[in-house]
Amino acid sequence: MTDISCSINKVDNAEKIAGEAKYINDIFYEEMLYARTLRSTTSKAKIIEIKKPVMPEGYYIIDYTDIPGRNYVKIIFEDMPVFAQERVNYYGEPILLVVGPDKEVINQLINKIEVVYEEEKPAFDLENSVIHYAFEKGKPKEIYLQAKNKIRYTYKTGYQEHVYIEPQGVIGLYEEGKVTILGSIQCPYYVKNAVMQILDQGEDGVRVKQVTTGGAFGGKEEFPSHIACQVAVAVKKIKKPIKLIYDREEDMEFTTKRHPSVIDFEAYIGENNEIDGLKAHVALDGGAYKGLSGVVLQRAMIASSGAYTINNMSVTGDVYQTNTVPTGAFRGFGAPQMIFAIEMFIHHIAKELKIDPLVLRRKYLAKQGDLTSTSGQFRDPIIMDDMLKKAMEISDYNKKIKAYTREGIFKGIGMSWFLHGCGFTGSGEQKHIKALVRLRKEKDRTVSVLVACVDMGQGIKTTMRKIVANILELPIEHVNYDNPDTDLVPDSGPTVASRTTMIVGGLVARAAKELKERWEEEDVVLVEKRYKQPEYIEWDEDRLIGDAYPAYSWGINVVEVEVNPVTYQVSVVGIWSVYDIGKAIDERIVRGQADGGVLQGIGYGMLEVMSHKEGRMQQKNVTDYIIPTASDCAKMETIIMDNPYPLGPYGAKGVGELTLVGGAPAVALAIETAINRKVTKIPATPEYIMELMKNG
Repeated sequence: MTDISCSINKVDNAEKIAGEAKYINDIFYEEMLYARTLRSTTSKAKIIEIKKPVMPEGYYIIDYTDIPGRNYVKIIFEDMPVFAQERVNYYGEPILLVVGPDKEVINQLINKIEVVYEEEKPAFDLENSVIHYAFEKGKPKEIYLQAKNKIRYTYKTGYQEHVYIEPQGVIGLYEEGKVTILGSIQCPYYVKNAVMQILDQGEDGVRVKQVTTGGAFGGKEEFPSHIACQVAVAVKKIKKPIKLIYDREEDMEFTTKRHPSVIDFEAYIGENNEIDGLKAHVALDGGAYKGLSGVVLQRAMIASSGAYTINNMSVTGDVYQTNTVPTGAFRGFGAPQMIFAIEMFIHHIAKELKIDPLVLRRKYLAKQGDLTSTSGQFRDPIIMDDMLKKAMEISDYNKKIKAYTREGIFKGIGMSWFLHGCGFTGSGEQKHIKALVRLRKEKDRTVSVLVACVDMGQGIKTTMRKIVANILELPIEHVNYDNPDTDLVPDSGPTVASRTTMIVGGLVARAAKELKERWEEEDVVLVEKRYKQPEYIEWDEDRLIGDAYPAYSWGINVVEVEVNPVTYQVSVVGIWSVYDIGKAIDERIVRGQADGGVLQGIGYGMLEVMSHKEGRMQQKNVTDYIIPTASDCAKMETIIMDNPYPLGPYGAKGVGELTLVGGAPAVALAIETAINRKVTKIPATPEYIMELMKNG
């Protein structure tokens, strides 16, 4: 049998290359209306009055008074209104929709609406904690009292914008009492559950269909529920097709972003320069509403020891509410902030103790059987030693680090070691998601994969079909996988958290094996599999103690840079990566994820600047928000090493998030080597590098 890793053409290549794939803005219906959002023009205020013009025939205003259910977007906390009701809490908060057939007339009507506010003092500093978590490992308090030395650093990270190719958009339809939402989304059942609540409808009253999606990176996890709810309310009232599509500026200014963070680390050093204990606190700017910030905070805290084992730790974290656009899900979900901080901190500890950073890193590198930061266990083999040898060999690391540490060279090489948990945190898969998948064999012996996972460019249509085709020994053309439609597929959970291949693909593989045993049955055969957590997983959700994930993927990034001593601009001259993702289901797809991921991480580390002024985002398009392009890239070499995970399909683990989280610390450490100054915040822009080189 052919090795599953051998690459094939992605199954959706042809339609995308030919321009035949239909994205949300390519879809039209007869009598379709358009919607535009009226937003707040202040960061915090009571709404005293809304003065509305007389609407021409065929034009409508939709606001909170039209909502039949509860005016909240269903996520985790019920604090984010679908439409602002009595007050606004950030600049750009949606207040109402204007709906009609002509976009120009809609714009004119929007401009005639006057909102009278009673202004209040907004908060932009990290002072109002609305979510707090804490956990300990070992005996940190005893260690802190015995410490010979303490080393403390603070690290800061900024916003990051998803910049998916296709902005946010949905279309709502009214069909015989049922509201259908089509959208550029990554979690169809999240949208369905949110719309059911806002419309006060049962399951049969709402249908959600994913349309071919032009990228997401987490930005289409929770946000589409917000606009889907708004459009659903309008459709319920007007009973005509309605399209709401954001342009790029509206998308960048008012949708969720990666949480800015401030991370304090304190290491407790023993008599022989051992790292006996670690104290960490992570502060996240959650923006005006909690959304998914609590989960992002947990995942950041869980990553607090990175790829290392520290026996005594106390970790705390807070999400702070500010009057800014809400932050949310983004590839890595809190880990990019913390992996940047812990990688820089280990390096800085070594410098303070005058120890070769590589020697210190190796000493604390996690091994199979060690306890994780949350006192769970690394149960599977860890092959980081072999990965490290490979990474150093292909990047010529030792020779370059020796050469570049001399003064006046302005070249640097940096290396990050990292891990990423696969699947939902703790018992999330078992308690909350309860994924269900189906395979259906037709009489013509074709098979359909019925799951709610979406292909948003990462290749899951190919991966899932390949798993089923290989197990059933069928041509891949005999296996179908359409964009999910909640009327046709079960809830296999969202397309997030590095879970799709390992968790859902694992269930699909098990279903395929059962189907193979029943292959000779003449009738239509339906096989279902529901997720069952491995019995060894023990997790205390309240105390954040135990096995945070069923498995971990591992990685090493090496980045080489040159810093211009006159302009302080950074040029990336080499990128090398080694990953343990268990087993690649399709190597070329994994390489696509890996090379895109590390470049997105490098952009986070040195290029991508986003800020707000009195709550108003200052970067609104890709002219003033700079992301890496081909000119910022360098030749990449990526090695995928096999280390099969027993419960993953063909041994596969998570890929997508892992490949981003190491990029920022690798490039930051390379810059640090090049300028011989400590980097403690990202992005490491030319202005920041100039400040470090001139002022230390």
